[in-house]
Amino acid sequence: MALLEKVKRSGWRLLWISVLVFILDQWTKYMASSQLELYVPNKITEFFNLTLMHNEGVAFSILADQSGWQRYFIAAVASAIVIWLLYWLSQNRRSMKLQNTALVLVIGGALGNIWDRVVLGYVVDFVELHYAGYYWPAFNVADSAICAGAVLLIIDAFKNKEQPSKNEQS
Repeated sequence: MALLEKVKRSGWRLLWISVLVFILDQWTKYMASSQLELYVPNKITEFFNLTLMHNEGVAFSILADQSGWQRYFIAAVASAIVIWLLYWLSQNRRSMKLQNTALVLVIGGALGNIWDRVVLGYVVDFVELHYAGYYWPAFNVADSAICAGAVLLIIDAFKNKEQPSKNEQS
């Protein structure tokens, strides 16, 4: 019962958001994979295409040209980060809403990309933004959740600077 009480008082109460991000990410990747042809842009607006791509590397396709070892290495590193974030979340108070929301967004996004990497051997990307011939690397819902979580962590770091505890003040 003590564990259940700790979960209720910690940031883990928001883990349902991670589950939602994971499901939305996998659903959109499934839809993109079943409806789009690989590497064929589908123009939505002047600056936005839906283009199915397979990323075997990390951000900006770094390591994509390697022999395959990167698949497991990246998945292992990302899994270790998720475990660390889950621990961090378990230590947070329930009232730390901004930071907890940021952490669960990153966790959900990371799990979505880990799943792709382990099951498929690559991450499915399909959102492509461009302007005047310049293209931003394709991304997906998981990447968006990770970026949103990172931005919220930065905002939280500036907004909620830790106050020294009573022991540190004496």
